[in-house]
Amino acid sequence: MSRLDATFAGLRARGARALIPYFTAGDPSLADTAKLLLEASRQGADVIELGVPFSDPLADGPVIQRATQRALAAGVTLPRVLEMVRELRGDLTTPLVFMIYYNPILAFGLKAFCRTAVEVGVDGVLVIDLPPEEAAPLHAEADPLGLDVVHFVAPTTPPARMRTIARASRGFIYLVSLTGVTGERASLPPDLTDLLRTLRGVTTKPVCVGFGISTPEQSAMVGAHADGVIVGSAIVRLVERHAGSTALVPEVGRFLAALKAPLRGTEAAR
Repeated sequence: MSRLDATFAGLRARGARALIPYFTAGDPSLADTAKLLLEASRQGADVIELGVPFSDPLADGPVIQRATQRALAAGVTLPRVLEMVRELRGDLTTPLVFMIYYNPILAFGLKAFCRTAVEVGVDGVLVIDLPPEEAAPLHAEADPLGLDVVHFVAPTTPPARMRTIARASRGFIYLVSLTGVTGERASLPPDLTDLLRTLRGVTTKPVCVGFGISTPEQSAMVGAHADGVIVGSAIVRLVERHAGSTALVPEVGRFLAALKAPLRGTEAAR
């Protein structure tokens, strides 16, 4: 059982849901990213998504695009992110998943990337631009090492393809709540629960919802139906606002605690 599998099994047993915050690695610096990951763990994050900066972030909205540009301008690369994780892993027990595009993995080398990721303590990868139909080479390297490859289901995915994606996905399934790029939304799509119900009908694997979730109220609403809630742009915007300030870590920590509160289930009674 992978660390992601164990995490979701534990959450289900406690009647809780996962909080999965997203951070862009190297924004505002790799040292600050390390501090933010530790704070996320302290505030109850169950899994952490770490975005690896890439020059063509086609799935990301303006907030995460700006974070990516800042990180790239500061010289952040995939090898440097892996090295940061290696140095941090002894102090960080929360499962860690890379949000990454396929080109940096190919440039690093599939086998070398998977081996290095596992060696430094990465638990899974979400490859944004890699459909499951083309993911066999990555699975061939990642699966034997226990590196979970998480796949995406979109609102436009028909049920038959949902089944294919669910079979291929390891750790959890990432359900994109809306069509479009990442970013905060004032409201979530009204048919999100129907979409979740359809996906539940083809798999028993954990389903986590991302894109658009930006408030504790939205976290509570999604957590009532999904196994996990993924929040990115709202956190990255806080990082942007408080970069260079001593308020950075505590401000992000307070927001994460508020997002996690409605997801604790029976944990809250302890």
